[in-house]
Amino acid sequence: MKCAPSPRRARLAPHFIASLCVWLAPLVASADELRPVANFFKLPGDWTLGACSAVAVNAKGEIIVFHRGSHPLLVFDDQGNYLRSWGDDLVKSAHGLRVDRDDNIWTTDVGTHRVCKYDPTGKLLLSLGTGKAGAGDDQFNKPTDIAFGAMGEFFITDGYGNTRVMQFSSSGKLLLSWGQPGKAAGEFNTPHAIVMDRQGRLLVGDRENDRLQLFDQAGKWLATWPGFAPYGLALDKSGRVYVADARDQQLLRLTPTGEVEQRWGRKGTAPGEFDLPHMLTFDAAGNLFVAEVNGRRVQKFEVVP
Repeated sequence: MKCAPSPRRARLAPHFIASLCVWLAPLVASADELRPVANFFKLPGDWTLGACSAVAVNAKGEIIVFHRGSHPLLVFDDQGNYLRSWGDDLVKSAHGLRVDRDDNIWTTDVGTHRVCKYDPTGKLLLSLGTGKAGAGDDQFNKPTDIAFGAMGEFFITDGYGNTRVMQFSSSGKLLLSWGQPGKAAGEFNTPHAIVMDRQGRLLVGDRENDRLQLFDQAGKWLATWPGFAPYGLALDKSGRVYVADARDQQLLRLTPTGEVEQRWGRKGTAPGEFDLPHMLTFDAAGNLFVAEVNGRRVQKFEVVP
């Protein structure tokens, strides 16, 4: 994948764009390259993928794909071979997907307004939400993503209908909630993604405000990193932050202070191109997986030093 200027810069003078790419070239050449692996996933028979919303990897290296179609939760081995699936009777509209330290699989469903926890075989262990959109302590309105704390607590971005982050105990008891609509620090316009970094900070993708906001685990605002639309967030094995920016059809890697240090991709259907990259994840070997909504696929990328 090559350096591609952000579409947000397309309105700038051509000579400025050319100068910018020249300036970026040494940075990209000295950084990692991501090499797409074409046709990695092998679906059974005539099965097809719907809009792919999210992807996660467990401790065995198995890859879980969450999509808006039949068999919404699909599990593949580390070679892309199909293993198992479930969810037709439980999932209405796939959105967020994460795997916790015990290999339990967590999903957010913007159709049922629920957050669900499954064991690795697909057995339902916990379901949060009433099934109806709402702003009560036991309700969600199109929840989007999940992050995990060190003591088993978890955080939900809620989401499209509500503009808040909710913290729960490991048993699912609400502990804390913060956020309201707006553009000021601590306010949100579609909190769409969330991860906890190695410092214990919560990084919240404030999508329609084109920024990341950083908080401590008590909801105290710490910093804002602007300049991109964070649809999906992931950390690599070194703790570096990667962003799926579906507005620009690119993947971004950030510096420790939130500046974009590398970009990959452009709009398209070829390997390494994107059509609404939504959420992403890494495996233990450093391979990257990206779920595309409009592209209806999950792409695997190998890191080439």
